[in-house]
Amino acid sequence: MNVNEPIQKASDYGLKPVGTLRLLSLDFFRGLTVAAMILVNNPGDWGHIYAPLEHAPWHGWTPTDLIFPFFLFIVGVSITFALEEGKAKKGVVGKIVKRSVTLFLLGLFLNFFPKFDITLVRIPGVLQRIAIVYLVCSLIFLKTNSRQQLYILVSVLVGYWLLMTVVPVPGVGYANLEPATNLAAWFDYTILTPAHVYKPAKTWDPEGVLSTLPAVGTGLIGMLVGTWLRSSRPVADKVAWLFAIGCLATLGGLIWDGFFPINKALWTSSYVLLAGGLAMLGLALCYWLIDVQGYRRSVLPFVAFGVNAITVFFLSGLIPRIMNLIHVTQPDGTEIGSKEYLYRTFIAPPFTDPKNASLAGALTFVLIWFGILWWMYRKNVIIKV
Repeated sequence: MNVNEPIQKASDYGLKPVGTLRLLSLDFFRGLTVAAMILVNNPGDWGHIYAPLEHAPWHGWTPTDLIFPFFLFIVGVSITFALEEGKAKKGVVGKIVKRSVTLFLLGLFLNFFPKFDITLVRIPGVLQRIAIVYLVCSLIFLKTNSRQQLYILVSVLVGYWLLMTVVPVPGVGYANLEPATNLAAWFDYTILTPAHVYKPAKTWDPEGVLSTLPAVGTGLIGMLVGTWLRSSRPVADKVAWLFAIGCLATLGGLIWDGFFPINKALWTSSYVLLAGGLAMLGLALCYWLIDVQGYRRSVLPFVAFGVNAITVFFLSGLIPRIMNLIHVTQPDGTEIGSKEYLYRTFIAPPFTDPKNASLAGALTFVLIWFGILWWMYRKNVIIKV
């Protein structure tokens, strides 16, 4: 089987093809990841959430902590499919920079909205980190080969580990991994200042300056996997080696956790290996089932999320903010946002357990977006950022 063949004819699924030179399994994996992002970012009630749908408080991890690195891993894989054929084309660097700036500005707009207060706006964010990782990894891909990319990855992971565990923190005097006194927090406090970081953290940011370095490592892992999938090796070899390397990376992350704890907020090197390894296993399974064995029809709902991933992520963050600006007066005279009003009126009442109600609210939000994205997919509407 040639992994670069078109997805299929439109008549095979009753749909229009979304293009060539792409893996349906990659679109599915991306869509599943984005749907999970929307689910955990939009509970019905932030006060009642099941533990697996929350981030770990500091060290450690939950399934929710894997979502963002999975997406950055997918960004890395996608780079190899998008740029391999265009390496020699004129203007490719300009297009990369333009796309990165657009992503960064979209993320900054989400942070600005609705107050637009430049003195207090948070500068980092999810889309901003995606933009930086995409920019750096794309330029590395254009200028290096796979062996050099592997060397860069190892250097990044080992270098970050040494920075965080050996270099003394200015003003503190010793290296540590505590929330407000580690080296990454010092970078955020010094460069971004407390007024422009994640407000609950006050002095540091989970998508901050220094921790973006190992996040690039997550993208590099994806690039190496993408190059492997694009190779001419037999399909069975590709899948077997992906499973093997994925298991080794996961095990390596768990071992490294013993002296450099797995931590999403710090994006520790052990976390990069763990998430990268699990992402390899997930993509290998999807690739084998969907692109090799041909189990395609049932995956299309998530493919609809995958082909418009950035669009749905941006709008799913913007629309709740807009809904919160529209107030509804309660019978007791108090006012609440329209999003909370709809949740309290139509979703929460049938449930006796508030956690089940909160989960139902999140699932409802995801299903609404599925309806919109399915229509877009049927009409072959793909908004490229």
